[in-house]
Amino acid sequence: MRKQLFFAVSMVLALVFSSCSKDLTALDPSLFKCNPNPLEVKGGKVDATVTGTFPVKYFDKKSTLTVTPVLRFNGQEVKGTAVNFQGEKVVGNNKTISYKTGGTYTVKASFDYVPEMATSELFLEFNVVTKKKTYQIPAVKVADGVIATSQLVSTKASELAPVIIADKFQRVIQEKQEADIMFLIQQSNLRKSETKSAEMVSLTQKIKDAQDDQSKQVAGFEIAGYASPDGGMKLNTNLAEKREKVTVDFLNKELKKLKATVTIDSKFTPEDWAGFQTLMENSNIQDKQVILRVLTMYQDPEQREREIKNLSVAFKSIAEEILPKLRRSRLNLTIDVTGKSDSLLTQLANNDPSKLSVEELLYAATLTNNLDEKAAIYQKVTELYPNDARGFNNLGDVKLQQGNVADASRYFAKGLEIDPKSADLNYNAGLASLASGDISKAEVSFGKAAGTSGNLGQALGTVNIIKGDYPKAKTFFGSASTNNAALLQILDADYSGARKTLAAVAQPDGMTSYLGAIIGARTNDRDAVYSNLRDAVKKDKTLAPKALKDIEFSKFATDETFLSIVK
Repeated sequence: MRKQLFFAVSMVLALVFSSCSKDLTALDPSLFKCNPNPLEVKGGKVDATVTGTFPVKYFDKKSTLTVTPVLRFNGQEVKGTAVNFQGEKVVGNNKTISYKTGGTYTVKASFDYVPEMATSELFLEFNVVTKKKTYQIPAVKVADGVIATSQLVSTKASELAPVIIADKFQRVIQEKQEADIMFLIQQSNLRKSETKSAEMVSLTQKIKDAQDDQSKQVAGFEIAGYASPDGGMKLNTNLAEKREKVTVDFLNKELKKLKATVTIDSKFTPEDWAGFQTLMENSNIQDKQVILRVLTMYQDPEQREREIKNLSVAFKSIAEEILPKLRRSRLNLTIDVTGKSDSLLTQLANNDPSKLSVEELLYAATLTNNLDEKAAIYQKVTELYPNDARGFNNLGDVKLQQGNVADASRYFAKGLEIDPKSADLNYNAGLASLASGDISKAEVSFGKAAGTSGNLGQALGTVNIIKGDYPKAKTFFGSASTNNAALLQILDADYSGARKTLAAVAQPDGMTSYLGAIIGARTNDRDAVYSNLRDAVKKDKTLAPKALKDIEFSKFATDETFLSIVK
C-alpha cells in the first residue's frame, strides 16, 4: 500500500515540475552589436540599430520577452519603442524565437536629442512574462555616449550674415538744367525774347547759386548749335555754326557779369536728323510711319529731304510743327552738389535726425561700428520714415547681430508688411526663424528670398545640416569657406577638404579652431588637437568645458596635456 502511495505522489510531483517554465537568465553583452557606437545625433535625432542573438536552448517556449531601448544620462532616462518576442507555445503576433536554435533579432531606437545626452549610455531592458509571473533580467549596455558634432552647426549672424539694405546716399549729386534758344528760319541773330526767356533766367540763376554756395560747383556747360534738315548742307552748316557762336558769345558776357569762371564746351550739328526723328515719333502727323521709314531707307541727307518733300501734305505739317523746333541752340548745364560731411551727418543723426533725409540717416548708420549706435539711428529711421521698409530691416539686422532674435523677428515682420516681396527682408526673416529653431518657417521665408544679396546657398545648406540631409546640404554650400561648410565636410568624413576650408575662413573664430581639433582627434593627430584647442579656448572660453564632455575627445580624457587645456 505504501509503495502504491509513494508512486502516486512521485507521479504528481513529476507532473508539476515538468510543467514549470525555466526562468530566462542574464544575457551576455557580447551577444549584442549597436550601430552606430558611439551613438550620433543627426537631424536632431539619436538613432540606433541594435542586433542581438538569443542563444540555443535559451528562449522558454511559454514566455514573452519585451525588449526596451533606454538611453540613460545625468540621472535621467528616455525609453524608446519596445519590441516583443515570444516562445513557441505562446499564442500571439510577436516574433517567435525557437528554443532549440535560438535566433537573431533587431531593435531600433530613436530619441530626440538634448545636449545632456552627450554623456550617456544606451541599455536594453528585458521584461519577461509567463502565465504565472512577470520578472526582469539584467539590462545590457550596448553603446556609450552621443557624438553631437552635427549640433555645432551655427545659425548665428556671425556665420550667416543678415543683409543690410543699402542707402542711396550720394556725396555728390548732379543737378541738370536745360534751355533752348530758338532762331527764325535761315537766321542766326539772337532775339531778346529768347535770351530773357524763363528757361534762360532759371539757367543763369543756377550758375549764380553755384557761385554763392560752396557746396555747389558747375561741373559742365555744353552748348550745341543746330539747323533744321531743310535747305542745302552748305547753308545749314553755316547757320548751325553761327548759332553756336552767337550763343557762346552771349553766355560768356553773362558769365562775366556774374563773375563766374565757367568753361563752355561747344559744338554744332548742320542738320539735326536725330532731333527730327524724335519729334516725328512723338507727333501725330499724317504719314508719320512713312516718313520714319524714309529715315531708315536713305542715309544721304539730301535724298532724305527730297523724299520727305515729295509727301506734300505731310511736309506742310512738318514745316509748321517740326522744323521750327530744330532751329536752335541747346544749353546743358550740370551742377555738382556736395552733400553734408560725415561728421555733420553723425552729429545730426544723434542730435537732430529730423533734419536728415532717409538716405542721409541710413548712410549715417554706416559711419559707426557700434551696434547700439547703429540701432539707435535705425530706430529713428523707423520713426521718421515709417513707410520705408529699410529702416525696419536694418534695425532687425542689428538686433540679430546682438543676439536678440525675438526683436529681430518682430522688425523683419514689420518690414515685410511694407514690402512683402523684398528678397532681402525674406532672407533675413528666414535667418531669424532659423536662429529661433523654427526650421519650417525659415524654409518658407527662404523660398521667397530668390535674388537676395545675402548668401542663400549658405542658409539652405545650414538648414539641411540641421535636418540631417548632408548630400543636399553639400549641393548648397559648393566651395564656400565657412565653419558650417567645414562642419559638413567633417560629417562626411572629408577631413582633407575640411582642413582646407577652415584654413580659408575669412574671419576665423573659436569654433573654427574647435573644428580643427575635431579633425585632429578623428585623424589621430595629437598636435593638431592640442594647438587647435588652445586657440579655440583662447578665443572662446565656453569651448573648454564643452571639449571636456565632447565624446570626440574621449580618447584624450586622461591625457595631461588635453586636461591642462580644457580645465
